[in-house]
Amino acid sequence: MTTAAGRETHWDEVYRTKGDSDVSWFEEVPHLSIELIGANSSLSSAIVDIGGGASRLPDTLLAGGYTDVTVLDISAEALAKARARVEAAGGRADWIVSDVTRWQPERRYDVWHDRAAFHFLTDPADQAAYAGVLAAALRSGGTAIIATFAPDGPEKCSGLPVVRHDGSSVAAVLGSDFKLERELRHEHHTPWGSVQRFQFSVFRRA
Repeated sequence: MTTAAGRETHWDEVYRTKGDSDVSWFEEVPHLSIELIGANSSLSSAIVDIGGGASRLPDTLLAGGYTDVTVLDISAEALAKARARVEAAGGRADWIVSDVTRWQPERRYDVWHDRAAFHFLTDPADQAAYAGVLAAALRSGGTAIIATFAPDGPEKCSGLPVVRHDGSSVAAVLGSDFKLERELRHEHHTPWGSVQRFQFSVFRRA
């Protein structure tokens, strides 16, 4: 499942057949993501959420006063769910259906947030493509927040293999233009009570 077409088919099926809270990565309120974004932005900052799926992150950002929120995901099914929910509450965001490794950003962002998309890229070529897109999308001095399964986290998610990371291994992919500023361990509790160990890495672009 390394091709873009294979990834799209997989994730559309997941979001077509499962409710928002029926997936292991569900968070009613993404507290840590909000904390890290808040520490590295203002309410007018341009924020892009990579692999956002049907996450509650855009809802929470918009409710908190952020005015420039973009969500990218490979699954049109996921974004349709999220968009309907956000707009029903009176919110407005930009929605982009794309595989991140093939995305051609048309603007620059102040904050790049990715909770659990990067670790699905098991092919070094896809990892390198991701780094190239990040470099094209994030302004100089901008912040990249990348969360993956930790080295002692799960080896698979949603039936797919992942690459577990720490800050150093993510930094090696991103290259010298990105300075690792902070690393945090996080234990995510799934809707059914199991624990998944995550690694959040915060980078500043030179």
